Amino acid sequence: MREMPMSDSKAIEAVAASEFARNFGEYKLKAQRGAVPVSSHGKIAGYFIAADEYEDYMRYKAQRRSFATAELPADKVKAIAETRMHPRHRKLNAMLGRNKG
Repeated sequence: MREMPMSDSKAIEAVAASEFARNFGEYKLKAQRGAVPVSSHGKIAGYFIAADEYEDYMRYKAQRRSFATAELPADKVKAIAETRMHPRHRKLNAMLGRNKG
Protein backbone atom coordinates (compact mmCIF):
# COMPACT_ATOMS: atom_id res chain seq x y z
CA MET A 1 0.00 0.00 0.00
CA ARG A 2 1.30 3.47 -0.81
CA GLU A 3 0.42 6.78 0.77
CA MET A 4 -1.40 9.47 -1.16
CA PRO A 5 -0.79 13.14 -0.30
CA MET A 6 -3.82 15.16 0.78
CA SER A 7 -4.25 18.91 0.50
CA ASP A 8 -4.35 19.40 4.27
CA SER A 9 -0.90 17.78 4.62
CA LYS A 10 -2.40 14.51 5.87
CA ALA A 11 -1.72 11.34 3.93
CA ILE A 12 -4.24 8.56 3.39
CA GLU A 13 -2.80 5.17 2.63
CA ALA A 14 -4.08 3.56 -0.56
CA VAL A 15 -6.01 0.34 0.00
CA ALA A 16 -5.90 -2.64 -2.34
CA ALA A 17 -9.18 -3.31 -4.11
CA SER A 18 -9.41 -6.78 -2.60
CA GLU A 19 -8.97 -5.36 0.93
CA PHE A 20 -11.51 -2.64 0.15
CA ALA A 21 -14.07 -5.24 -0.96
CA ARG A 22 -13.49 -7.44 2.11
CA ASN A 23 -13.81 -4.53 4.54
CA PHE A 24 -16.23 -2.22 2.78
CA GLY A 25 -17.89 -1.08 6.02
CA GLU A 26 -14.61 0.12 7.48
CA TYR A 27 -13.77 2.13 4.36
CA LYS A 28 -17.29 3.51 4.15
CA LEU A 29 -16.69 5.06 7.59
CA LYS A 30 -13.22 6.32 6.59
CA ALA A 31 -14.73 7.97 3.51
CA GLN A 32 -16.77 10.20 5.83
CA ARG A 33 -13.47 11.79 6.90
CA GLY A 34 -11.85 11.96 3.46
CA ALA A 35 -11.34 10.28 0.13
CA VAL A 36 -10.07 6.71 0.28
CA PRO A 37 -7.68 5.85 -2.58
CA VAL A 38 -8.30 2.33 -3.91
CA SER A 39 -5.53 0.60 -5.84
CA SER A 40 -5.46 -2.29 -8.25
CA HIS A 41 -2.22 -3.92 -9.32
CA GLY A 42 -0.23 -1.16 -7.63
CA LYS A 43 -1.99 1.76 -9.34
CA ILE A 44 -4.75 3.99 -8.03
CA ALA A 45 -7.98 2.83 -9.66
CA GLY A 46 -10.21 5.43 -8.04
CA TYR A 47 -11.25 7.15 -4.85
CA PHE A 48 -14.11 6.22 -2.56
CA ILE A 49 -15.81 9.31 -1.17
CA ALA A 50 -18.82 10.11 0.98
CA ALA A 51 -22.15 10.47 -0.81
CA ASP A 52 -22.51 14.15 0.14
CA GLU A 53 -19.07 14.94 -1.32
CA TYR A 54 -20.07 13.23 -4.56
CA GLU A 55 -23.33 15.18 -4.67
CA ASP A 56 -21.41 18.45 -4.09
CA TYR A 57 -19.08 17.50 -6.94
CA MET A 58 -21.98 16.79 -9.28
CA ARG A 59 -23.60 20.15 -8.43
CA TYR A 60 -20.30 21.90 -9.11
CA LYS A 61 -19.86 20.01 -12.37
CA ALA A 62 -23.38 20.93 -13.51
CA GLN A 63 -22.65 24.63 -12.91
CA ARG A 64 -19.47 24.61 -14.99
CA ARG A 65 -19.81 26.00 -18.43
CA SER A 66 -17.44 26.15 -21.35
CA PHE A 67 -17.70 28.14 -24.52
CA ALA A 68 -15.68 28.93 -27.59
CA THR A 69 -13.75 32.18 -27.39
CA ALA A 70 -15.22 33.02 -30.80
CA GLU A 71 -18.57 33.38 -29.00
CA LEU A 72 -17.30 36.24 -26.82
CA PRO A 73 -18.68 39.69 -27.55
CA ALA A 74 -16.18 42.22 -28.94
CA ASP A 75 -16.09 44.26 -25.71
CA LYS A 76 -15.03 41.19 -23.71
CA VAL A 77 -12.32 40.33 -26.25
CA LYS A 78 -11.04 43.92 -26.03
CA ALA A 79 -11.08 43.85 -22.21
CA ILE A 80 -9.09 40.61 -22.17
CA ALA A 81 -6.59 41.94 -24.72
CA GLU A 82 -6.03 45.06 -22.61
CA THR A 83 -5.38 43.24 -19.34
CA ARG A 84 -1.93 43.29 -17.83
CA MET A 85 -0.30 41.14 -15.22
CA HIS A 86 0.78 42.48 -11.87
CA PRO A 87 3.95 44.61 -12.16
CA ARG A 88 6.00 41.86 -10.50
CA HIS A 89 5.47 39.88 -13.72
CA ARG A 90 6.96 42.51 -16.06
CA LYS A 91 9.31 39.91 -17.56
CA LEU A 92 6.32 37.82 -18.63
CA ASN A 93 4.57 40.85 -20.10
CA ALA A 94 7.75 41.63 -22.05
CA MET A 95 7.85 38.06 -23.36
CA LEU A 96 4.28 38.53 -24.57
CA GLY A 97 5.19 41.81 -26.23
CA ARG A 98 3.25 43.81 -23.67
CA ASN A 99 5.74 46.36 -22.48
CA LYS A 100 3.23 48.46 -20.57
CA GLY A 101 2.98 47.56 -16.88
